[in-house]
Amino acid sequence: MTREQVETVASRALGIFGVVFGLQALPLALDQTAGLRPGAGAAIIAFLYGAILAIGLAALSRTAMRSAAFTFAVLYAASIVVWPFVVEDPSIVAAAPPWLYYLCTVATTAAAVALPMPWAAAYTALVPAMYGVVRLLPTGGSATPLVALLDAMYALILGAVVLIIVTMLRNAAKTVDIAQEAALQRYEHAVRLHASELERAKVDALVHDSVLTTLLSAAAADSPDEQALAARMARDAMHRLDEAGAAQPLADDRMRLPVLVRRLRAALASFAAPFTVRVVNTGGVDLPADAGEALYAAAVQAMVNSMQHADEPGRAVRRELRVRGIRTGGCIIEIGDNGAGFDVEAMPAERLGVRVSVLERMANVGGSATIESTPGLGTTVSLSWPAGAEGGR
Repeated sequence: MTREQVETVASRALGIFGVVFGLQALPLALDQTAGLRPGAGAAIIAFLYGAILAIGLAALSRTAMRSAAFTFAVLYAASIVVWPFVVEDPSIVAAAPPWLYYLCTVATTAAAVALPMPWAAAYTALVPAMYGVVRLLPTGGSATPLVALLDAMYALILGAVVLIIVTMLRNAAKTVDIAQEAALQRYEHAVRLHASELERAKVDALVHDSVLTTLLSAAAADSPDEQALAARMARDAMHRLDEAGAAQPLADDRMRLPVLVRRLRAALASFAAPFTVRVVNTGGVDLPADAGEALYAAAVQAMVNSMQHADEPGRAVRRELRVRGIRTGGCIIEIGDNGAGFDVEAMPAERLGVRVSVLERMANVGGSATIESTPGLGTTVSLSWPAGAEGGR
C-alpha cells in the first residue's frame, strides 16, 4: 500500500466517523441548544457540522482533505474552550454530558489526518484533557473527578489508537514507496544499459555491413564487374554512415510494406548477380519503422552473404527474395539460394555477419530470424516480424 492509498483510506474513514458520530450526537446537540446563549448553540452546530460535511465532500473528491480535517480539529478545540462561557442553564448537562463529547474521537482522528505525528499526538493528549476539565465545571455537568478522568481517558485511548494505526500505516507506506522508487531507479538503469547494448549492436552491425563487407569486396575485386560492385558498395557504405547519426524513428512511426519492398528492389539493383523477387499480399500492411529498418538491413545482409559465399565453381546459383505480408500486421522475408550452403551447427558463435547483422538485429525489434542450410544444397534465411509470425492474408 502506497502513501497515497493510506491517506485515501484514512480520509474516507474520517468521513465515515464524522457522519456516524455526528448523527449520534445531533439529537442531544439540539436538546442542549436551548440552555446556551442565544445563537451560540446554533453557531457551534453550524460550524462543526459544516466542517463534517466538508470532510465528507473532500473524502469523496480526494481534494483539500487536510484543510477540511484541520479546520474541524481547530473548530472542535475552540468549541471546547468556549463551552463554559456560552452555557446559561447548567441543568441541560445534568442528565447527559455536553454533546461535544461524542465528536471527540472525530476531532482526534481529524488531527491524525491533518497534522504531522508530533502535533497530532499533542492534540490527541490535550483535547481530551480539556474536555475532562470542562466536565468538572458546573457548565460541564459537575462530574466527579473519577467520571471526568474516565471520560477523558476513554477519548484519549480512542484517539491514541487511531493515531498509532495511521502512523504505522504511513511508515509502512513510506517503506513501500522507498522500495518502489529504488526499483524504478534500477529499472531505469537497466533500460539505459539495454539501450546502450542495442546501440552497440547497431554500431557493430553497421560496421560489418557497411565497412568490413565493402573492404573485403574491394580486396577481392579482380574483374571490372567486381570492381564496379565494390565501388557501389563503398558509396552505399558512405551514405549509411552519414545517416547513422540522424534522428532515430519515433516509436509510433510506421513503414508501409510496399515501401520496404521498393527499398529491397533498389538494393538488389546494385548486386552483380540477379535475385528472383516474389511478393505476396503486401498491400495494406504497415510495420513499425524500427522493425522495417531492421528487416531491410537484415535482408540486405543476408543477400550480401549469399553473394559472397553461395557461389560454387562450375554451376550457376539461383537466388530468390520472397516477401509475404501477414493479415494481422507483420511480414515474412525469405532469402534463399541453391548454392554451396554450410553446416549451421558448425557456424562459429563469433560469426559477426550472422550473429549481429541478422539474428541480433531482428531480436532487438521483437522479430526473429532462422537459418536453414545444407552443404551443397543451399541456404534459406527467414526473417519474421513479429517473432513467430505465420500465415498469409
